[in-house]
Amino acid sequence: MAESLELAVGGRTVRVSHPDKVYFPQRGFTKADVVRYYQSVGDGVLRALKDRPTTLERYPDGVEGESFFQKRAPKNLPDWIPTARITFPSGRYADEVCPTEPAAVLWAANLGCLTFHPWPVRRGDTDHPDELRIDLDPQPGTGYADAVRAALALRDVLDGLGLTGWPKTSGGRGLHVFVPIAPDWTFTQVRRAAIAVARELERRDPERITTSWWKEERGAKIFVDYNQTARDRTIAGAYSVRPFPHAPVSAPLRWAELTDAVPEDFDIGTMPARFAELGDLHATMDQHPCRLEAALELADRDEREHGLGDLPYPPEHPKVKGEPKRVQPSRAKK
Repeated sequence: MAESLELAVGGRTVRVSHPDKVYFPQRGFTKADVVRYYQSVGDGVLRALKDRPTTLERYPDGVEGESFFQKRAPKNLPDWIPTARITFPSGRYADEVCPTEPAAVLWAANLGCLTFHPWPVRRGDTDHPDELRIDLDPQPGTGYADAVRAALALRDVLDGLGLTGWPKTSGGRGLHVFVPIAPDWTFTQVRRAAIAVARELERRDPERITTSWWKEERGAKIFVDYNQTARDRTIAGAYSVRPFPHAPVSAPLRWAELTDAVPEDFDIGTMPARFAELGDLHATMDQHPCRLEAALELADRDEREHGLGDLPYPPEHPKVKGEPKRVQPSRAKK
């Protein structure tokens, strides 16, 4: 077994220790395979992470070993990788890694990082998101085809609000749709806009789509996880490797291919050829920021005309004025 491997990327040399360590036993993919995968999609993954505070989901012994989320930058961080200070809902803070070049991605992959979780902000302004992210999460009894149906309906909702969505597989059974926005709104306002979008989507197909935070109320539907827009909630970045036995990746898609593509099409073995042929399908996403006025007006109208206010925050968030009770409905009745 080789002790190390050196890879040249962007004018830097990244040392990979124990490159032959098996990370995905079912497929036989090694640590070197993972690092080389990230090298092959370097422009795409960097576009998704550039200047963003990023949490590292690390599996130093592969997908069958222990794992952890690293929010604070490692102590051995090279001086050429910048950080940004982010504030958690508790008021505490951390300095997180902010990749600015492909070598930073490979450096993190050498630490066993499989999935990169970028914040929806840039390091120059960590309080104003520049992406509205919508997570279409299949619940038990539903699957990827149901998420596709919801995504196509979502596209119509977004179009009606002057918003442009960019879809990608989650790497699991669901879909993510990212909307680039001007960084003119707070986390609270962006979340309010996401709730309005989710409610409109639910209104159009209530038998298949839900915004219910409590699992016991969701049923066999697609859950629109509006809380992925809350502060300190992140979604796997484009091209990230997901920690499942078949080594899938989160794959950017064209809307036109949504109905034909399936998550199993995209893994660390197949994505390099697709990327070499098509490049980063979301390469121009950041060049088209949208505005949230229409979505926020929809939120105001929902509250004014239908009495639809806030929805529950994640449990780690402090209680917010106007937020519903954070009690499971079945327990609340008791």
